Amino acid sequence: MLTEVMIEDDRWQAAQLEALAERAAKATLAHLGLDPGAFEIGVLGCDDARIAVLNGDFREKPQPTNVLSWPSDERAPETPGAVPDLPQPGPESELGDIAIAYDTCAAEAHAGNKPLADHVTHLIVHATLHLLGYDHIRDQDATLMETTEVAILGKLGLPDPY
Repeated sequence: MLTEVMIEDDRWQAAQLEALAERAAKATLAHLGLDPGAFEIGVLGCDDARIAVLNGDFREKPQPTNVLSWPSDERAPETPGAVPDLPQPGPESELGDIAIAYDTCAAEAHAGNKPLADHVTHLIVHATLHLLGYDHIRDQDATLMETTEVAILGKLGLPDPY
């Protein structure tokens, strides 16, 4: 399994986070030509209270957010819009960790009139790309990341979230 999911909020069981995370992360790596079997990602399914603490501790923004990611290595390119250096399989095959908050995800899906599963899949693809060095701070990087997300989601049969 590519993803190792830890459920802190039982609502994630009904939402099938384990299956959604595995499918989204595998699709992301496969799209980029990486063997999903050669890597590992930790995923925490939590609630808004827990993610607010994590957001405060790691980003100094003590409020809920939908998803957070912690890459195991810095892979972001220096040149705006450049594709990150992708990892090679090896003894250090962990890409990093993701935390996703049920309350915020459910509220966003409802507000956007989207199925929760589709929104969660998008957020796991997004967070997995962050683990691989993609970002959206600079405009050129955002364009690359969003284009990549849309392509991956399209392969999964999901609509463009943007």
